[in-house]
Amino acid sequence: MRSWRPFHIESIFEHPILNLRRHHVAAEGETRLALVLDLPDWVNVIPLLPDSRVLMVRQWRYGIESQTLEIPGGVVEPEEDERTAAEREFLEETGYRGSTWRRIGECHPNPAIQNNRTGTWLVEDLVQVGEPVGDGEEELEVEAVPLADIPRLIASGEIRHSLVIAAFYFLQSKT
Repeated sequence: MRSWRPFHIESIFEHPILNLRRHHVAAEGETRLALVLDLPDWVNVIPLLPDSRVLMVRQWRYGIESQTLEIPGGVVEPEEDERTAAEREFLEETGYRGSTWRRIGECHPNPAIQNNRTGTWLVEDLVQVGEPVGDGEEELEVEAVPLADIPRLIASGEIRHSLVIAAFYFLQSKT
């Protein structure tokens, strides 16, 4: 398999949450064009309560014009490491903090066109310290869902965000 390397990159569109680039790539004398979405890394957090319930958030997703049931998560800001971003997103979206953190997986959301990755964290020993505040653009409802119900919620389509499904796969493979 050939490795396609960019020899020229053009910016097509720039926005605070993404950049669209045209990559001129080459391998063994052949050239092609590829579109790449330059995105920040993301984090997902599975907050597990002592009674084996997961803190989840329900929110509106503009892309599918529907609400979704997800785990807390979001963008890793440029000045943050992944763990700091996970802690910040978890607090913002749920009003909770956790004292036991473990990174349980990583995936590339769509490597065909995106260059970012998503790290998944498990957090336990949770304490509520406030109310969810989001990032100013989010409307969130926090729900505690039994971990045992997650496979059924995925199968029924209640949980349909692919990165959330991947996160629960990572959790299942680590336990």
